[in-house]
Amino acid sequence: MTTDQIAILLIIALTFVLFIWGKWRYDIVSMIALGTLFIADKLLGGERSDLIVEGSNLFIGFAHPAVITVALVLIISRALRNSGVVDLIAHQIAPFSKHKITHISSLSGVVMILSAIMNNVGALALMLPVALKSSVKRKRSPSILLMPLAFASILGGMITMIGTPPNIIIATFRETQLIALKARALADVNSVAANYFKTQNIDISQLDPAPFSMLDFSPVGGVIALVGVLFIALIGWRLIPKTSLKKPGKSTLFSIDEYITEVRIPLACTFIGVPVREIEDFTKDRLTIFGHILEDETIHLPNNEHVIKKGDRFLVKADPVELRLMMNEYGLRLTKIMRERINQLKDKQSTFFREVLVTQQSLLEGQNRAFLRKRTSNSVILMALARRGQPIRKRLGKIVFHVGDVLLLQGNIDNLEDTISSLELIPLAERNVKVGVFSKVSTALLIFGAAIVLSMFGVLPVTVSFSGAILMYIFTGILPISELYKQIDWPIIVLLGAMIPVSNALQSTGTTGLIADIMLTLTQDFPVWFILGIIMVFTMTLSDVINNAATALIMAPIAVEIAVSLGLSIDPFLMSVAVGASCAFLTPIGHQCNALVLGPGAYKFSDYWKMGLPLEILIVIIGTPLILYFWPL
Repeated sequence: MTTDQIAILLIIALTFVLFIWGKWRYDIVSMIALGTLFIADKLLGGERSDLIVEGSNLFIGFAHPAVITVALVLIISRALRNSGVVDLIAHQIAPFSKHKITHISSLSGVVMILSAIMNNVGALALMLPVALKSSVKRKRSPSILLMPLAFASILGGMITMIGTPPNIIIATFRETQLIALKARALADVNSVAANYFKTQNIDISQLDPAPFSMLDFSPVGGVIALVGVLFIALIGWRLIPKTSLKKPGKSTLFSIDEYITEVRIPLACTFIGVPVREIEDFTKDRLTIFGHILEDETIHLPNNEHVIKKGDRFLVKADPVELRLMMNEYGLRLTKIMRERINQLKDKQSTFFREVLVTQQSLLEGQNRAFLRKRTSNSVILMALARRGQPIRKRLGKIVFHVGDVLLLQGNIDNLEDTISSLELIPLAERNVKVGVFSKVSTALLIFGAAIVLSMFGVLPVTVSFSGAILMYIFTGILPISELYKQIDWPIIVLLGAMIPVSNALQSTGTTGLIADIMLTLTQDFPVWFILGIIMVFTMTLSDVINNAATALIMAPIAVEIAVSLGLSIDPFLMSVAVGASCAFLTPIGHQCNALVLGPGAYKFSDYWKMGLPLEILIVIIGTPLILYFWPL
């Protein structure tokens, strides 16, 4: 093992640790990895090191076709949303929500189809309010709808090249790998690369390397997605623990069972003289005290024997509707700070409440209440917060917002709508489905279809055809220029641009060959289908704990090297990585879609694997033979 190989393996290991630790967002981790790669290259001799082939190309990953394609797909997703396509579909499926299974299958089926033609996170974000509204109407727990919805959006992304970043990465990676193999074969007729083309009966002089096309993923991904959604609708939702099912939503703006907020005890409060341990019985389990705010503003666990007195301040959990009733019934009051902020709105327009979900794209992610105040000029109040997966032991002013948090905001209607839009939050309150103007829907789909056809038949590269589609959306008024870049998930763009050079270093240092040799030695007595299955399972495992795009970038070169060493086609091996990278069903942190439903669905961290593990096993069982059938060795 060379010094360069040891260095890149240590950098990969560091990157994995930082991804799993989760202290910094994945784009920051990827930039740390890129910076470490640059420093290691300089320390190991610069030009004498193979970590970076050309130092001036350190940021060349940001010009990679995969990065450009991901950005274009996200912009097109915004245009399709504006056109009314999603609202039209949501309106059409409303009659299917009468029965539980058809309710789950119709929502899951729609989000699966949407995820095939637009970013899967965006598709889920658009269908989330529809699912919550229909759960209230049918008096069903949203918990049996939201996890299936999230899983279906992930499955749908596997159907086409543009459905999910891993597919885009794998598609472009095929072309770059064939180009590299061709160069190696031409330089040395006795090389492993030359032998690869001989065993594949490929004439190198006639070879024109090309990426996977738009629908190359469909035969395998489409069958997996369809079977997966059927499993979710018929069996999967039953595996969600009954103890985790949230109560059916009420016919109000609020749909979350428990909010965290701060209250104080005034003189007339009937809690005075009651020990903390008796409050749950006293309120018939409608309110729980879980934090005592002391005079120095610190938070302590409440002493169960503490007898409540005038002036005490507590952190409490309660249903927001019940809390409003109990404030009158028991004489509770909000803390002084929250009361003062509410009084600021009294002389303004009528105030409204809105529940909103913090997304990966939201400016609130990683920020606190002070940031919200600055962004809204104190015109919107954070009334309460709901979070699942970890307890909250801090005051509202000190809480850092995470993806999946549900916030209860108060303000006048104009300020609330502006805040939700500008901060990229998802409103969870009931809303009327607005059916888009048919001319806009048909125009949007016609433009999108034309772009797909042009790229499928090789008339234009995907990047060019999609760029043209975006220009047409702007010219037709479907996509305002002000919204052109709002939908782009910039952290993903940074992740891809920074991790591509790290992935390249795995190859330039020969580390992929080293890892491939080790895997082949360990599996030399096993058939090829078993090796493909192992690659898929290992990729799935990584994708459950780190970003799926990063997983694809790391596993793709290793899979190619294994295929080349065996003299087998690289296509089924790349497809195995594509499927595995998209399958992050075991944890809420494995995929943004899983994180988005954590709060609204009131799930525990451990709930995901109970439906996710059988689904991943099913995908490996059907996915491996499907790959071998449609992509022969």
